[in-house]
Amino acid sequence: MNASWSQWLLDEAPASRAQARAGAFYRSWLAFRRNPLAMVGLAIVVSLVLVAIFAPLIAPFGPTVQDLDFRLQPPSHRHWFGSDELGRDIFSRVVFGSRITLMIVLLVIVTVAPIGLAVGTLAGYFGGWVDAILMRVTDVFLAFPRLILALAFVAALKPGIENAVLAIALTTWPPYARLARAETLVVRKADYIAAVQAQGASGMRIVLRHIVPMCISSTIVRMTLDMAGIILTAAGLGFLGLGAQPPSPEWGAMISSGRRFVLDQWWVAAMPGIAIFVVSLGFNLLGDGLRDVLDPKRE
Repeated sequence: MNASWSQWLLDEAPASRAQARAGAFYRSWLAFRRNPLAMVGLAIVVSLVLVAIFAPLIAPFGPTVQDLDFRLQPPSHRHWFGSDELGRDIFSRVVFGSRITLMIVLLVIVTVAPIGLAVGTLAGYFGGWVDAILMRVTDVFLAFPRLILALAFVAALKPGIENAVLAIALTTWPPYARLARAETLVVRKADYIAAVQAQGASGMRIVLRHIVPMCISSTIVRMTLDMAGIILTAAGLGFLGLGAQPPSPEWGAMISSGRRFVLDQWWVAAMPGIAIFVVSLGFNLLGDGLRDVLDPKRE
């Protein structure tokens, strides 16, 4: 049965669009699977998603449950990652913190990708004053370091996870716009675009139906690689007290509260720091693997 499915997916003369798309996806998966580091990244990201979904079943304690009799306890069979200054189980807080991390990443990505694609494709296709205005706005955002600009936005609003997500989104979209513009400048000169224009299609229809789909693969790669930066920015805001507020088990805020004990009770800050490192590494490895698979120059 598996052999027949493989033959159907790898058929050089597909009988339908569905078969052609399924075959292309299967070939990409085979190429991706040959990269061991990419598979490690995929395993880490899938584990993050599963931990976030099943956090109540995995965590032995509630993320805000305090037990002052077990304050600052080292890792043990009772508290796998130790306990913090209020006797809260750090392992449980790291597990529930994965939900906050995943939520921030998803909210930022679903916001910045459409904005970046819209700005970049419109600027690249229409050119002229549209391109000049949109790209100068993009340059303004690119002129400031992401974390510094995010800090300014959060300071102008107020500390909180919602405003942190908004601030990160407002500082993350410019690279997507630049990438989409570069892709559009190449695609708009293609023969099939000239044929669609000759048929009388409007500019917006060409952008939405023919140019945006060509930019999606590179955008997906950029999104995956950016997720690590988004996690670090969110953790930085949380560390400075401008992101998720206590007693929320956000990893950056956990590191901030644990820095007072870093010399004697190292596990309070180290465990959420390790979680940030592992998840960021997973997204980077996954992004590198997707970049290799989705590279249009790949043979």
